[in-house]
Amino acid sequence: MKSLFQQTIAAIHPLTPQDFEDFFGLFKSFESKRKHVLTSAGEAEKHLYFVVEGLQRLYYLDDSQREATLVFTYTGNFGGVLDAMLMHTPSRYYYETLTPSVFLRAPYSQVEALAQSRPEINTLIHKGLVGAFSGVLERLVELQCFSSEQKFRKLLQRSPHILQIVPHKYLADYIGIDASNFSKLLNSIKI
Repeated sequence: MKSLFQQTIAAIHPLTPQDFEDFFGLFKSFESKRKHVLTSAGEAEKHLYFVVEGLQRLYYLDDSQREATLVFTYTGNFGGVLDAMLMHTPSRYYYETLTPSVFLRAPYSQVEALAQSRPEINTLIHKGLVGAFSGVLERLVELQCFSSEQKFRKLLQRSPHILQIVPHKYLADYIGIDASNFSKLLNSIKI
């Protein structure tokens, strides 16, 4: 667990050994069953998650009970409803496990306090958020400008292993097509 966490941190912004140990020390092991909602719409996001094992998704549920899958998280990713966590507002989204999952999680209040006293940890969080924001902007372009096939190809470029870990119905939702059309799309694309 620790080495995976350390690899992820080093890829974002390397920390001194002391800063790493203090940051890592905030995280405690946490396990969840499949299809468990970790954070619901209307709730505060109290934790920053680091995924050790498993697959999760962040999704929106509209008034007609239609779901929109926004983000997948899996091994080596940080997760949670970041906007609610950072702004201390109720979540508008659901964060759900799709498979049994193992996490390291830290109370965000402790992460925030440590970041205020440690400039390098603050820089780590800032760089992580900038990377996430950049990914959101890229995703918006895909949603507004790309065909379903182009969105699917882009997803496979970003995460080639995604077909092996995410059920097709959630991939269809993420791309924005009906699940019944996903198999047609999958069969029409040479991977």
